[in-house]
Formats: sequence, structure tokens, C-alpha cells
Amino acid sequence: MTDDDAILTANAAYYRAFISGDFSQMSALWADEGVSCVHPGWPVLIGRQAILESYRSILRNPRQDPIEPHNPTPLLSGDDGRVFCIEIVGGMALAATNWFRRIDGSWRLVHHQASPIATKIEQETEGGRRPPPSRLN
Repeated sequence: MTDDDAILTANAAYYRAFISGDFSQMSALWADEGVSCVHPGWPVLIGRQAILESYRSILRNPRQDPIEPHNPTPLLSGDDGRVFCIEIVGGMALAATNWFRRIDGSWRLVHHQASPIATKIEQETEGGRRPPPSRLN
């Protein structure tokens, strides 16, 4: 199995755990130290205990919208690898990054972040010309 295949397998395991509400599997995916997480609309969570408490709460929530991952794209650099994808949650598209680190031969999650994707609205000004694109940074 290539490293790309291995990290995509770990990423798929993350979403299987999320979809099935399997806290034990979710817990097993996260590394023991040096971990962080940013759920949509949440402050930054640092440390395994805070992150696992957040997932325990999310996975137990009977009103939690289902999550659908799409288009996973791996980017590896040595023993670190990220998977970028789109999550559909409650009809909202989120840009997600799952960062894995190879630890003792296994790909373990060290960071997850998901943020809403802004919707682009086409505007036209008088005379049919579009305004110049704006930049956020």
C-alpha cells in the first residue's frame, strides 16, 4: 500500500467513526500528544482530552446532522500528511483538513479543521461590468 493509500484509508476511518458514532474508533485515530482541532464555529481545542471530549459530545448528539465527505485529496511530506476534502453537513459545504502523522508505523490524526465555504455571488454594475475581485488577505 502506498503512503497516499494509507493516509486515505486513515481519513476514511475518521469519517466512518464519525458517521457511525463510534467514539472508541474516533479515540483510536487521534495521536496522544501535539494535537489540535477546530470544529466549525468552535474555538481552537488543544490537547487530546479536550478534543476527545468534544467528539464525545458531538457523537452523542441525536440531532447531529449526518456528515458526507467528498473529494479527499492527500498531500504528504515525509511522516506528515494532510487530506483536504469537502464535508457536507446539514446541507452546508465545509472545507476540511485532516492532518495525520506517521507514529510507530500508523497514521494518527494530529489536527482537524473544518470551516464553511463562502458562497460566491456574481454582481454586475451599471453598464454590465463586474466589479474588480476583492481580496480578503
